[in-house]
Amino acid sequence: MSKLDSTASRSRTKKLTIGTLAIMNIVAVVSLRGLPAEAEYGLGSIFFYVFAALAFLVPVSLVAAELATGWPEKGGVFRWVGEAFGPRIAFLAMFMLWIEVTVWFPTALTFAAVSLAFVGPDQRWDEALSANKYFVLAIVLAVYWLATFIAFKGVETFAKVAKWGGIIGTIVPAVILIGLGFAYLFSGGVPQISLAWDTLVPDFGNFSNVVLAASIFLFYAGMEMNAIHVQEINNPTRSYPIAIMLSALGTVLIFVLGTLAIAFVVPQSNISLTQGLLVAYGEMFRWAGIEWLGPVVAIALAVGVLAGVVTWVAGPSTGLLTVAKAGYLPRWWQHENKNGMATHILLVQAFIVTLLATLFVILPSVQAAYQIMSALTVILYLVMYLLMFAAAVRLRYSQPTRSRPYRIPGGNVGMWILAGAGFLGSLLAFVFSFIPPDQISVGSPETYVGILVVLTVFFVACPFFIYAMKKDSWESPVSDFAPFTWQPAAKPKAASA
Repeated sequence: MSKLDSTASRSRTKKLTIGTLAIMNIVAVVSLRGLPAEAEYGLGSIFFYVFAALAFLVPVSLVAAELATGWPEKGGVFRWVGEAFGPRIAFLAMFMLWIEVTVWFPTALTFAAVSLAFVGPDQRWDEALSANKYFVLAIVLAVYWLATFIAFKGVETFAKVAKWGGIIGTIVPAVILIGLGFAYLFSGGVPQISLAWDTLVPDFGNFSNVVLAASIFLFYAGMEMNAIHVQEINNPTRSYPIAIMLSALGTVLIFVLGTLAIAFVVPQSNISLTQGLLVAYGEMFRWAGIEWLGPVVAIALAVGVLAGVVTWVAGPSTGLLTVAKAGYLPRWWQHENKNGMATHILLVQAFIVTLLATLFVILPSVQAAYQIMSALTVILYLVMYLLMFAAAVRLRYSQPTRSRPYRIPGGNVGMWILAGAGFLGSLLAFVFSFIPPDQISVGSPETYVGILVVLTVFFVACPFFIYAMKKDSWESPVSDFAPFTWQPAAKPKAASA
């Protein structure tokens, strides 16, 4: 399922403003946990953020807007890809969305575990605890299974948990981070990076710089979730691109300023993927004489991550349930509890998270596990994006007369340029994600690459294997999935399966 399907329908009688839609997009995309990875590049991080925004963020947003308005029926990316390439490839795209979120959970919860480790009064002890892989594993599993059982309670319950999580755990900590980081610089503090203008362009002679930076593409993932609202603004052809540009600019600014704030304060040698953000806060609070605020921010960051996880435990599973009922998964997968939650899918998802989390005790360090999980998440998510961009181009030719309330300007040439940029950018990040970065100790590089390749092949093969076993009896009699436009109208139920 795409994040699109997890967004609740809004009233068509009340129009969204450009500013409101821009803010919705920023909140949907921005997360602070990945900033330390890019802080190692100093001013060079600005180049990577801007490049990823132009090559990925903007294409994703505008392409998704055309697809969402042209094919608004239930299904999201499953429908878009299915209209272009058929149900087999559509099932691959949908499965990638579900499984990448599943793989993402351990990395997100690792950040939450590290945050919780920093609530103590002794930072050295906190740092040691946060690096303890058994502590991290215990927190990841305990919190994830708790989130799963919360999800069983239904939409209203987990919506209450997530309501203020974004503000408490992302917006407020981001303002504090950026404010203190730049206050440190402007008050005469010695920056830990070079501020020479020539460092704005990274050293591409050092190939490892590009490898770790490839993960930045996933920073911008999710902008497509609000494409469903494109019909809820006045004059979408003009207003939607403006909202996208404003939200893209706001997102880039938060990422750039937050990353630089860390780079100003924390020496490059002390930056880690899991502890860097908390260490930066600790340094800033000591400088400002407000060390008491450290545990408060640590708890706030953990709350933000946990609220997001609770929301996403249920969202993609609900989308998979919709596709399952259309006949793509056996009836066992379609089981719902009294709250309408896909209990069997949620349990399978929890089991996979548990297996993946054990990598924390196999790999040589928490950072290594964090990096390999992050890379796998990027790889699987980019498979879906590659299919989405390709589908957008194909549909311009296979269904040229289809009504599209929002249409990418420039005709087919405009679509080729925008979707082509997104496709090539995604492909570049996909390839680089398999290469171990020099900045992180991942043990044997061969083992690192081998794990990624094996897991990628396994997860990509799964939907094809399931589709090959597909039976007509799998389709639920209560499925409300509309047939694709190219399917025979006389056989809507069989076709939708």
